[in-house]
Amino acid sequence: MRPATPRLALALGDPNGIGPEIALKALHALSAEDRQRITVFGPAAVLQRTAAALDLLALLPELHHVEAGALPDSAAVPGRIDPAAGASAVASATAAINACRAGKFGAVIACPHHETAIHQAGIPFSGYPSLLARVCGLPEDEVFLMLIGGGLRIVHVTLHESVRTALDRLTPELVQRAVRAGARTCALLGVENPTIGVFGINPHASEGTLFGPEDAHTVVPAVAQLRTEGYRIDGPHGADMLLAQRRHDLYVAMLHDQGHIPIKLLAPNAASALSIGANALLSSVGHGSAMDIAGRGVADPTALLRTMALLSGVPGREEQKSIPA
Repeated sequence: MRPATPRLALALGDPNGIGPEIALKALHALSAEDRQRITVFGPAAVLQRTAAALDLLALLPELHHVEAGALPDSAAVPGRIDPAAGASAVASATAAINACRAGKFGAVIACPHHETAIHQAGIPFSGYPSLLARVCGLPEDEVFLMLIGGGLRIVHVTLHESVRTALDRLTPELVQRAVRAGARTCALLGVENPTIGVFGINPHASEGTLFGPEDAHTVVPAVAQLRTEGYRIDGPHGADMLLAQRRHDLYVAMLHDQGHIPIKLLAPNAASALSIGANALLSSVGHGSAMDIAGRGVADPTALLRTMALLSGVPGREEQKSIPA
């Protein structure tokens, strides 16, 4: 008998990218019992066409499915960057997020989007964290990205913006919000009271103020405050030193590349990308929609399978409310 409330919502992402393909391949690789814990959000016609191309039509009757992000047939062309496909990705993810917020799921997994297609659709968007914030009615600077892969968990204080803009936005309060969101997510993933290593902004965390005042003005007071709240936290230290030591459960990167480069180096095309800090947990994968190979049947579902495994133990929404921030 199918459970009344499957635990994970799976949005197909850009229907012209590899999202539908890796979704079906990953679901096919799971046991029948595990498949019943997942509901797919996306256009049924895209699932049907993709399953036919992969010789997986027999899988479809087994799946929980919610129709979302309808796509005109004229726009459904694998590999095409199309505004209708961009709008579909946002619609399917939004439906999955709202279902999670309503208590139907413990977390959302969203397959890769294509930012150009979404912008062509006229939808403001700078990644799944910004969409999660908007759907949950939060400012964008309260939702953060955590990458997990290669034995590392790294939360990013700033993300898709110029270094200059990021430096202007960095404040002790922003760093503190990112750390708290990261620690809470670690608890959801089974790592209670994590040890936390905080990267500096400048090389060597500024060597005092030798390389600039930014760390002294921003990261040092943030870490000091968090220590008074009981967090087991070190820093700021140079990112290179902390990563070489590998002795923390969670790392905090000030800038996009500080966190992305080590994860992508250690787990190429196999990382999970969690949007954290809202009242719904969303994860995508650490790779893009791969329009160049969409529709060819060669996409690798490894990252999606790892993300499913990562989130399979996440408690339901009601249980999450009992986890302290």
